[in-house]
Amino acid sequence: MTHRTDLTRIISAIIILLSAAGANGTRTVNFEPDTLRVLRNPLQGWVMYLGRNWDENFWEEKGYDHMKTTGGTTTVRVSDYASCAYIRTSWVSFEPEEGKYAWNDPDSRLMRLLRSVRERGLRIAFRIVIDGRDQGQNTPQYVFDAGAEGYYDPKNPGKNRSPYPDDPVFQEKYSKFFREFARHFDNPDEVEFIDAYSLGKWGESHSMIYKDNSNKKKVFDWITGLATDCFRRVPMLIHYHRMLGDPADEGWGSVPADAAELISAAVAKGFSLRHDAFGMHGYYQDWEKEMARKWNFKRPIIMEGGWITGAHHRYWRDPSGLYREGHAEDVRKGEYDASEEARVNMMDFRINDETRSWFEDAFPLVKSFVVHGGYRLYPASVETPESARAGKKVEVSTSWENTGWGYCPVNIPQWNQKYKVGISLLDETGNPVKTVVEHRSDLSTWLREKGATHKTSFSLKGVKPGKYRWAVALVDTTDGNRPSLEMAVDKNAVLENGWLPCGEISIDK
Repeated sequence: MTHRTDLTRIISAIIILLSAAGANGTRTVNFEPDTLRVLRNPLQGWVMYLGRNWDENFWEEKGYDHMKTTGGTTTVRVSDYASCAYIRTSWVSFEPEEGKYAWNDPDSRLMRLLRSVRERGLRIAFRIVIDGRDQGQNTPQYVFDAGAEGYYDPKNPGKNRSPYPDDPVFQEKYSKFFREFARHFDNPDEVEFIDAYSLGKWGESHSMIYKDNSNKKKVFDWITGLATDCFRRVPMLIHYHRMLGDPADEGWGSVPADAAELISAAVAKGFSLRHDAFGMHGYYQDWEKEMARKWNFKRPIIMEGGWITGAHHRYWRDPSGLYREGHAEDVRKGEYDASEEARVNMMDFRINDETRSWFEDAFPLVKSFVVHGGYRLYPASVETPESARAGKKVEVSTSWENTGWGYCPVNIPQWNQKYKVGISLLDETGNPVKTVVEHRSDLSTWLREKGATHKTSFSLKGVKPGKYRWAVALVDTTDGNRPSLEMAVDKNAVLENGWLPCGEISIDK
């Protein structure tokens, strides 16, 4: 009798557990990764460069809508392969007169140019150049009229005046401008990143000319602090240049004692990393490679190629001996290999001949980075219950993979883990009736050959009895749990309002 009572209790407990789980069977759906499609996810993919003097007609005038590919048998649009468009322009182009900002005039040349980019679904990225050496006067004249001290371009005496970065009048005027700039552009829906330490020659943070060289650290603290205070939502970049902020004449040389310390200080303030000399073996050396290894998967890395194959640079003199004169494709391969080694999230299409070279001379590498570069996340499998009772809790299991060599940088302060795994029940129209976010998911840890599996408790409380479809997505928790990141699922997977269906469930009373 006792044994029968115990058995009855066990059976009753099992029934209760099954009832609580609401499960009468599960279904597992496996997905294959997409290996071709361009994903326009933030901080991932190709960066298309814009000329500082271009207008909205450049797409046709510069051939960007009719770019020939390797072999010359096919033409494509450059914008179809890019995630964002980057403009390296002057302070004066944004503020020609004090308080007169270009973004307040939608008919200005600069804003028409940027609008044409947004109309194609690309985000914008910026570097605002202050130093005028080799370029022209990048700082508005009103800054000098207000008393800022500065210097002229050594190659053009009396021309292209630049302010000393440690001059208090310059810092006051630039801070005012930069805060107004951030009020308009600290918008991650439209802006990819901002090169926030854009002092020095070409805005590359080196070859600085100070009033007093001992102010190097003070200037670094000022401009990085300003950027951190202004850009709370859009990622900020700093150049991991060995001569960051250094007053060296040509911007290179032995590694200063404080070089790595400054990079670490910038990262601690929320900066991500970029470098502008990929493929230049005389400049991008062991120190730079070590910096990339140190920060891999802690901060995203954005690359820019160093050699200009269509102009005066003699790339065939690169110390590696890998580049043949007249063979720009050699340089493209060198940049690609260095990018893979550094696990970069983004590569560059620079303007004119460099963009043309990528498409005409090295289009297979363009497509290869689409497939292998940055991050490409997808659900390898999803296990869902097929039936349950209303109001109960069920469990959904999802396994995720990353086929890219980079990582999804949800760990940067500007993103603050805002992208998460979302699981939803869709009604017959494809709209979610209930969504549960797997808050334990950390997309920054999903690396190539090291994915993640999550078992998520899903409460059916509030869901009416009926038939529904399970669906998953990578959602933005700061935007109403809306599907936001494109998943690299194969072309046969049909999304509904951004959600990927992965099973059905019948909910009974």
